[in-house]
Amino acid sequence: MQQWFFVEDPKNALLRSAGEISERTEMAEEIAEEPMPRQWHFRVRVPTLKPEEVICLTGDLPELGNWMPEKCVVLKKIDGDVWSIDLNLPSNKKIHYRYFVGVIVEMNRHVIVRSWETSFHPRKIRVNEIQEQQQEEIFGIYNGATKIDKGWLIKGTIVQLMLCKQPFKLWRPRYENRKIYIKVTPVSIIKENTSSGLPPETPDESLSNDFLNDHPQYSYTDVASLRSKDPTYKPQKQFGNKFQADDLIIFQCYILNLANTALLIDVYVYSSKAIDDEPPYHAGFCYILPSLFQASTGSIILPLTSTKQRPLGELKLEYLLIEPLPTFKCDLRKTYSRYWKKTKRGLNVGHRGSGSSFKYQMEDSAEIRENTIASLKTAVMHGADYVEFDVQLSKDFVPVIYHDYHVCIAMRKKKTLMDGDMYEIPIKDLTLDQLRMLKLYNIMEGKTKNPRFFDEDLEEHQPFPTLKSALELLDSKCGFNIEIKWTNKYADGTFELNDAIDINRFVDTILDVVLNYAGDRPIIFSSFNPDICTLIRFKQNKYPAMFLTQGETVKYPQYDDPRCWTTTAAIEFVNMIEILGICAHTEDILRDPSLVHKGLEAGLVTFCWGDDIADPDTIQYLKELGLHGIIYDKIYQYMASKDKESIYLLDARESQKDIIRMVAQSTEAAAVSPSPSEIAKTTEKLLQDKMDAECDHISTATSLASLESGVDSLGKMEI
Repeated sequence: MQQWFFVEDPKNALLRSAGEISERTEMAEEIAEEPMPRQWHFRVRVPTLKPEEVICLTGDLPELGNWMPEKCVVLKKIDGDVWSIDLNLPSNKKIHYRYFVGVIVEMNRHVIVRSWETSFHPRKIRVNEIQEQQQEEIFGIYNGATKIDKGWLIKGTIVQLMLCKQPFKLWRPRYENRKIYIKVTPVSIIKENTSSGLPPETPDESLSNDFLNDHPQYSYTDVASLRSKDPTYKPQKQFGNKFQADDLIIFQCYILNLANTALLIDVYVYSSKAIDDEPPYHAGFCYILPSLFQASTGSIILPLTSTKQRPLGELKLEYLLIEPLPTFKCDLRKTYSRYWKKTKRGLNVGHRGSGSSFKYQMEDSAEIRENTIASLKTAVMHGADYVEFDVQLSKDFVPVIYHDYHVCIAMRKKKTLMDGDMYEIPIKDLTLDQLRMLKLYNIMEGKTKNPRFFDEDLEEHQPFPTLKSALELLDSKCGFNIEIKWTNKYADGTFELNDAIDINRFVDTILDVVLNYAGDRPIIFSSFNPDICTLIRFKQNKYPAMFLTQGETVKYPQYDDPRCWTTTAAIEFVNMIEILGICAHTEDILRDPSLVHKGLEAGLVTFCWGDDIADPDTIQYLKELGLHGIIYDKIYQYMASKDKESIYLLDARESQKDIIRMVAQSTEAAAVSPSPSEIAKTTEKLLQDKMDAECDHISTATSLASLESGVDSLGKMEI
């Protein structure tokens, strides 16, 4: 059965009931006995690290930092790739811990998490367990599965530079049709005092020597290519990475202090008659100064200069600045960002709640206004596993639920609306009070001059409910698929929405509400904008993100970003930034069903959306393809009768039956009738063993082999 791990497991209620006596007994024992220290030898083998990186340990004790990275314990390197430390720990407590690769900027204040162990259950030391021998653990491998993820942004800035299409304009004819390689290097603007004893700069000092003196501390650059067989981020090569005209390449720089750091871009060109192992020719370079980043996202054109200080050409690139989330501090206790368990059926997700209510064909429209509390509640009442809805910000930075970027305001008080009676205005230009007080019309109502709904006086039917109210009012057993509405650029150069809010502030505001009010509710973030997915990935480590794609379509205009062009490109991008999966357009899937298999083979959770999902037969067909979730309208009408109950309620009942059956089998095998406390302890052990066994086989997706064979367990995810 599928289960979100940041929702309290329904087994826990039964476990608490059965374990009350056992818990009271254990608490009494802990109070009665003084904690006896025990020495524990931590020893772990780790792949080769960068010079400034160290292995750190954290866990659920003050001695281990209580999961906070800045309060971690730093291990000592003892032999090659082996790190270890001896600690005195209490013997009367169960201890959980994880390892992570970190960079110590300032102990107790700032520690960078480069990568960390992300198995759902952390490593553990049992109560009164004695370490019989000094065992060597392997970083990332626990319970037979490898779970490692890159860290999230705690402090500093991530700068992404994207090159695609035709970014170069070189004025030297001899460079035409040559292989061009690009390298990006952070460089300190302010010269730092060092004790290296190197002489001061001289006029003939080379760029490479200058770099050795000016490389900012803790900074590094990775690069990823959309066309690569392995599109994940990796360190740059010595002479940079090759750019091809039909490729998209992204340089990702971590910089601790952006205001004092420039980015040096070197251009290398290989000779047309180059032989094997012959180095390239350093053609030229340019600098990106921090003052050129006028906003969190944008494009810049840079002049390229040859090594002889002559004009060489121009370089056009897109950039994205990622800032840390200022209002919420993530720790290393748990992460749910790439976990998914197999279900007996694909999930039913209510599109905009109970469906889109403003389609061109009114008979296809939902009868309840979309994206309202009433629409969401109706979907939940009819058994939706998730409800999908759109979130954007009002002028006063309140996250509201609404689909379109614009609304129409009636200019005259008329029963019949005529041309010129409607004025179109962006949601972002109206405060929450204005959105609720003014008589506003959906864009479709404005085009047809035909108001569709007149029930705004009913509280739950009012448009523009806040995200906070939805989190508080809807049943917490129903998951939320929160689509973050952010403008995309079309292929013709126009935007869905002009003058959008700063992307960092936009995402921070929405994350702040979810992280503070979601509680145990399962949450998935999604967006058609790849930069939004990137920000969700790096700003927090709790909730998963999915990339929405329209793929190859005749229904919608094409976006300018190559990551949005095809479903295959979307799969590569999701693997690049290591998020949960994709949400593909049904038009694309029905045209080419093999796209579903591509997503599953890549280890991704795969949903679908689209107007083509308009009848129960299509829904069933899509589920048979192996899709994990179907987002569709009129869930109250199209959902199969056997699916009329949320999968979470089914999970709860089956979990209770499993526990009762396990306890019964254990007590029947006992020669003497056990006491209530023994039953509780037996229940806890059996339940923990069952959960450990389940979590050993968690993957980000159902594999093709498991779909074909029907085997319940999933293969481990490739890292």
